[in-house]
Amino acid sequence: MKFRDRIGHAWKALTDPDWIKKLEEASGWNYNSASGMNVTSESAMRISTVNACVRIIAETCASLPLDIYHRLDSGGREIARKHPIYSVLHTRPNPWQTSFDWRVQLFTHLLLRGNYYALALDHGDMLIDDIIPMNPDTAKVEQLPDYTLRYTFTGLKGETLGPYPKPGIKVLHIRALSSDGVLGRSVIADARESFGAALATQEFTGKYWSNGATPSGVIKIKGKLAEGQADRIRSQWNDDHGGASRSNKLHVLSEDADFTKIDITAEDAQFIETRRFQRADIAGLFRVPMFLLQSDSNTATYASAEQFMLSFVVHCIRPWIINVEQALHRNLFSAPEFYFPEHNLDAILRGDIKSRYEAYQIARNQGILSKNEVRAKENENPLTKPEENGDSHLSLAEIQNAKKGAAL
Repeated sequence: MKFRDRIGHAWKALTDPDWIKKLEEASGWNYNSASGMNVTSESAMRISTVNACVRIIAETCASLPLDIYHRLDSGGREIARKHPIYSVLHTRPNPWQTSFDWRVQLFTHLLLRGNYYALALDHGDMLIDDIIPMNPDTAKVEQLPDYTLRYTFTGLKGETLGPYPKPGIKVLHIRALSSDGVLGRSVIADARESFGAALATQEFTGKYWSNGATPSGVIKIKGKLAEGQADRIRSQWNDDHGGASRSNKLHVLSEDADFTKIDITAEDAQFIETRRFQRADIAGLFRVPMFLLQSDSNTATYASAEQFMLSFVVHCIRPWIINVEQALHRNLFSAPEFYFPEHNLDAILRGDIKSRYEAYQIARNQGILSKNEVRAKENENPLTKPEENGDSHLSLAEIQNAKKGAAL
């Protein structure tokens, strides 16, 4: 083959919109499992539990308010709405995504592929103006002798982008669990056997339903059948009764034919128990409580569900958002000692209105919160009149009077 032809074939392969998928299948990135199923991030998302876990984590994290804070000399902090990167992270990271869209994609990449990559563009003013997500499947990460990292990517048209970082372009790289500190590990790859078994069970169940979800049977006909007659009878029976939509139809047999049903149900084949176990196994890998997956378990009461939600926030959501906050802080802020990003977890930790108001009363009477700080937590406008003392905290004497009043 001529060199020019080789170049032509190579370019054709790179510009094929499915080339990444084909390369994934050919290179072993599809994580073959003992079940015989090829497990990829895309095929794993066809498992209902995986899809639900990814959506729950990604959409919950993305729905949290992401604010930029300024450290005050007094040791406190305040929201820095005028910081140039505030609108980028909070509202518009790039021309085609909202902050919610961008963060859903970010957490989805972390959950399925173990790494999130983006190019942070400053357009010459040393302040980040745009965050451009990159396909993690096309990323090449190289650790140089000085331990810095160099990145190259493949563009939408198959062109090589990079190496990065370079003036005007930073790389935002966020890792999931990592064993070498350079690349994150994919839970899909690490637990390929669990996902492969779930895919195999799901495929088998689909085929089971395509055959009517009813056990096989035997048609007994007196005498000897002519050549091909058995195949025609079997084909006709399957045409009339195959598939869930054609189950339980009335079928008329000739006087010489008799149908005997073989009673093997899905529960006898342990389908239900197997799928229940796989659902719990996958939920455990993502650390998502079963009650959030609308499990058929009856063990979750209102009180226990509240504790489960707290556990979900502490053990699942919090590690992910801290990981993202620290990566944003490290990569995007030119003065990290004065400014930092932080998600607000109050929205999903808020109890019922009675519990909240009782907690506010305690905080108010202890001099911890002012009236306006309480109102801000309830999305109410601040008290601005001087006589309303909206920003003042109770003094020691006022606290003691409040305690005396509560004791009466």
